[in-house]
Amino acid sequence: MHAGPIGYAVLILFTLGSLLPLIWTAIAASRNNNRLSQTPPPMWFGGNLLDHLKFAWTDANLGKAMLNTTIVSGISSVVIVVLSTIAGFAFAKLRFRGRNILLLVIVGTMMVPPQLSVIPLYMMVAKLQWADQLQAVILPSLVSAFGVFFMRQYLTQALPDELIEAARVDGASSWRIVWHIVFPAARPAMAVLGMLTFVQTWNDFLWPFLVLTQNGSPTVQVALAGLGRGFTPDQSVIMAGALLGTLPLLLVFALFGKQIVGGIMQGAVKG
Repeated sequence: MHAGPIGYAVLILFTLGSLLPLIWTAIAASRNNNRLSQTPPPMWFGGNLLDHLKFAWTDANLGKAMLNTTIVSGISSVVIVVLSTIAGFAFAKLRFRGRNILLLVIVGTMMVPPQLSVIPLYMMVAKLQWADQLQAVILPSLVSAFGVFFMRQYLTQALPDELIEAARVDGASSWRIVWHIVFPAARPAMAVLGMLTFVQTWNDFLWPFLVLTQNGSPTVQVALAGLGRGFTPDQSVIMAGALLGTLPLLLVFALFGKQIVGGIMQGAVKG
């Protein structure tokens, strides 16, 4: 199938609509508070973008914050993808007592607001003396109910029972089946889950803001919370910091987006 002029026009409109918030952030970062408060707002770039980016980078210590966030997001993404794939395979293809009840409990935890667990979780972190340390952010996020359910749904359709039975006839253990059959078959879904987890962890604010400090080991969102301090917040500096905090995610999508889409297109398992 080939797209016609109307199809390209619709795609261009959707692309511009998606880029508009990012473009406006860059325009606002290049202006100052006085110009941003005027009506109509500025629609083109000013001359302060580089200065505001430099000030935001230095004032919020974004270099250290981005390193910390990369560590937290990377570890959380890898562990969640691996554990969710193993658990999803167990719920999808293994037969054991209480399987449906356990899956129902896991799905039920997705309905509990995360704010309800903040107080007991903070008490636990304080007792372990992990306040203002990265493990206080990493460890609570290493298991994902959504990830388990997502991988279970994918493997139910993408992994034929005959393939597992053939591996067992050949004498393969459960762990060997997971390593040589489940992981290759689930690679497209693992890539999508890893991307979603990385973005969610990168953008997480509430829990890191409670257990980390801006002068200790902040993540990007915690560091950005201290920008533009004063009686009148400097919106242009805040926008500059938000732009810097968004660029790594855009870079990840630019580098791995093609591989993820390609993996999804090739993810069908032939019988």
